[in-house]
Amino acid sequence: MTQPESVNAAAGPGRELPDVSALVVGVLGGTGDQGRGLAYRLAQAGQQVVIGSRTAERAVAAAEEIGLGVRGADNAACARESDVVIVAVPWDGHAETLTALRAELAGKIVVDCVNPLGFDKQGAYALQVPEGSAAQQAAALLPDSRVTAAFHHLSAVLLQDASLERIDTDVLVLGEERAATDVVQALAERIPGMRGVFAGRLRNAHQVEGLVANLISVNRRYKAHAGLRITDI
Repeated sequence: MTQPESVNAAAGPGRELPDVSALVVGVLGGTGDQGRGLAYRLAQAGQQVVIGSRTAERAVAAAEEIGLGVRGADNAACARESDVVIVAVPWDGHAETLTALRAELAGKIVVDCVNPLGFDKQGAYALQVPEGSAAQQAAALLPDSRVTAAFHHLSAVLLQDASLERIDTDVLVLGEERAATDVVQALAERIPGMRGVFAGRLRNAHQVEGLVANLISVNRRYKAHAGLRITDI
């Protein structure tokens, strides 16, 4: 696998973000709206992208629709062939998917962007997760992986809108290993308009995931596709 080299980019005081342009990014759940949108934006930025699905045929069909050199494979092959793997599967299949891919994801940077949400007549709300959050569940299930959390607050509609050249938003990145979060921040910044912001350790992922319920409420009230900006950095 390719190792990133340092380039001049702001990762925080006295730090640089790595050059991630040669890394292969896998997207588990790449046939869903969020996964497909992330695959499209990263590929458009020049990243090598493999999207995964439970069946290779479905992933290949989705990859052909996206174009831009995106490849499709079943989830296991996607995980094996990638340096960084984004988890964008539905919450109800999260644990099962990761458990089945424990060997393939060993040693990889895993980026969990799953939001455990419920919906009722009052709208969206955050679900209670025994481990604390989806990201912490991923870390528990993947002890040999470098688990991070990011890309929670991005609108799938905006990600897939080819008429938009930029998506002006910040991406909160959490994790235990700073080298891994630096890579994820750098990936976020490959997408025009986005900025990767380190936002703490995985124990704080539950509030980042749960904030999506608030954004859904904002979007419904204002008929928008709201994102986040962090001030004064």
